[in-house]
Amino acid sequence: MVALHWNYEELPWDRIDHTKVDPDLVPLIKAAALVEFNADDYTAYLCNVFHDDPEFQDVAKGWAVEEVQHGRALGKWAELVDPTFDFDRAVQRFRDGYKVPIDLNASVRGSRTGEMIARCMVETGTSSYYAAIGDSTDEPVLKLVCKNIAADELRHFKIFYTYTKKYLELEQLNKFQRLKVALSRIGESEDDELAYAYFAANAPEGESYDHKTYNQAYMRRAYGRYKAKHIDRAVAMVFKACGLKPHTRFCTLASRGAWWLVESRARRLAKAA
Repeated sequence: MVALHWNYEELPWDRIDHTKVDPDLVPLIKAAALVEFNADDYTAYLCNVFHDDPEFQDVAKGWAVEEVQHGRALGKWAELVDPTFDFDRAVQRFRDGYKVPIDLNASVRGSRTGEMIARCMVETGTSSYYAAIGDSTDEPVLKLVCKNIAADELRHFKIFYTYTKKYLELEQLNKFQRLKVALSRIGESEDDELAYAYFAANAPEGESYDHKTYNQAYMRRAYGRYKAKHIDRAVAMVFKACGLKPHTRFCTLASRGAWWLVESRARRLAKAA
């Protein structure tokens, strides 16, 4: 039994302030709920890749329990602020159209160290994302949910980073190889998973899925939530996972460049909309 750091059922759901709900944020929360709730498929994949590491398998299963709770919390908030939203129906719609390849027995990253680095990138992205969402909303219950999730994701990063070091000793990936995996995984943030989750959570029944349409709809709302401080923290975490020193001049330059990209993309998407 996993000891959860918080319980979504015990949150003050009766204190939701509907006057402070940002309508442009609700579609993002619905989509995020589906992705978080789908963690069991990733756990099956990780247990296949690390089939001879029972200690890490237990860690992965515990990670999934917390991720599923994230999905339930976000889904419940979305249902309470939008009674037309059916979380269970949206989950099924998402799973019917998007499949995680779980029947693999080797990492798609080429090594187990690479797999751990990829997981670190996911936790980097989610901890920064929920911190940004929490800072951008005045609705108190959603702010609390995002604070709890961001803390979980940061802790998950530290767990995967610990196992990164373990497998690095065995596989000896150099910094360039680690950075290559990290950048590759970051680039996948615009693949079908988030776009399809946005579609499954928000599109009317009978509407056809188009990646470009729903990816842009998601990114337009998401990019505008970030501030420079969220990008600074994310870049520092990327550097740490890749064996580079954070809080250096190089890290500062990388962070400035990343923030410029985020700002530029947010402006382009807003203009296009």
